[in-house]
Amino acid sequence: MSQTYVKQTIENNIGYITFFTPEHNAMPSPILKQLEQTIINAGQNNDIKVIVLKSGGERTFCAGASFTELVAIDTLEDGKLFFSGFANVINAMRNCPKLIIGRVQGKAVGGGVGLASATDYCLATKYAAIKLSEISIGIGPFVIEPAVSRKIGQTAFAEMTINAEAFYDANYAKAKGLYADVFETVDALDIAVQELALKLASYNPDALLELKKVLWQDTNHWDTLLIERAQISGTLVLSNFTKQKLDSYS
Repeated sequence: MSQTYVKQTIENNIGYITFFTPEHNAMPSPILKQLEQTIINAGQNNDIKVIVLKSGGERTFCAGASFTELVAIDTLEDGKLFFSGFANVINAMRNCPKLIIGRVQGKAVGGGVGLASATDYCLATKYAAIKLSEISIGIGPFVIEPAVSRKIGQTAFAEMTINAEAFYDANYAKAKGLYADVFETVDALDIAVQELALKLASYNPDALLELKKVLWQDTNHWDTLLIERAQISGTLVLSNFTKQKLDSYS
């Protein structure tokens, strides 16, 4: 489990897409690009009727963007490209013609909350606390905000963003609508994910496609919006405040 990867397997018309990095599944730009393309390819694969998005390991689902890459940003162009990574993955999930089930086995931070929010149906364990910590280092969860607010509402998004150093437990995430259900163990989570995926894979694919369209109605402007948000974060990451904060963590 020491190598970074994005991989896809297909079983019973279910496409399982798994990402992993040793740094608590924090995502560098190349892995985000690979994840984006894998989701696009799965959407075009006729052998796949439904997609399950998951991460490797038993602990953190996703710690957000790569901190190592974040601290190295020194131009506006690099900043925009860096923050466009999660924007492009979220848009790939939104535009994918297949329903995407999220399988969240552990904590989700920043961009990890964005990924969970961009799934069509998300299941988690009781260990899957969520956190939006970006404002505490002088940037903000601007790229993922449309996806997160769409799932949990603007009030909850504001609460989490302002109380940036706090984790909110899985039951909070369920109560706000991010998780459809929360399970005691990873094994129970996997059973529930598989059962749901098998049911969906047996349904009329044309009906599932129309459902996907309905679920993401009025979001076509996200292709532009999320990139505009990436530019905002890309500008803020160059500020003296953020540079000093990042240096203090190094």
